[in-house]
Amino acid sequence: MPDLSRPDGPRIIAVANQKGGVGKTTTAINLAAALVETGLRVLVVDLDPQGNASTGLGIDSTDRDATTYDLLVDDAPLNEVIRTTDIEDLCIIPATVDLSSADIELFANEKRSFLLHDALRQTAMDEYDWDYVLIDCPPSLNLLTVNAMVASHSVLIPLQSEFFALEGVSQLLLTIREVRQSANPGLRIEGIVLTMFDRRNNLSQQVEQDARDNLGELVFKTKIPRNVRVSEAPSYALPVLNYDGNSLGARAYRALAEELISNNQTIAA
Repeated sequence: MPDLSRPDGPRIIAVANQKGGVGKTTTAINLAAALVETGLRVLVVDLDPQGNASTGLGIDSTDRDATTYDLLVDDAPLNEVIRTTDIEDLCIIPATVDLSSADIELFANEKRSFLLHDALRQTAMDEYDWDYVLIDCPPSLNLLTVNAMVASHSVLIPLQSEFFALEGVSQLLLTIREVRQSANPGLRIEGIVLTMFDRRNNLSQQVEQDARDNLGELVFKTKIPRNVRVSEAPSYALPVLNYDGNSLGARAYRALAEELISNNQTIAA
């Protein structure tokens, strides 16, 4: 178990992959819950118009009066958009389908790529004392995802253990490089986490080998297994750690959180 000393200021991490169905939202929710279990304070920013992270953390679709849309488009203050969840020290800024029009509405704004960056650096952030902010990005490389990357210290990439998985990652890595060159030179890759991993499946083993051969230490040692409890938990509006804390999925996300904390301590040292 690594030393769980708190980071110096909130670490902002974009959870991104332009391919849908790779476990991006599942990772954002469950990694957040696992970090909270270690005694840290976490904010999830739902930047996906589908709003699945909001649903998965118990914010009903009819109860989202102030959202990430208001934060970006209307410059709403943080205290109007941050919602508590049933999990202590885990909060969320929810999303609705309104966010799908943000790309068009923000296009004429000269600071369109920096809106989330500025919103998450309001002086009010100090009052909340977050340790980590996890941004659940939409499954596309649009203006919302660029906003997340400009606002973040790093990008965590869930990679589904399936054929052609690495092809999508190469496009994402190019986008990260472009953001570094144009807007956020300090942006780094937090890591690539293999999701829906089935150790009995030769394809999963091959994807892991290819990922480690091509991306080396960027790939987390922890792998998230294909697990029915992980799939069931969102229907109960709970992270898997709170739905079935002894399941393989819950244990994997705890291990991922420990590895992430350890990696960040090494970088800060």
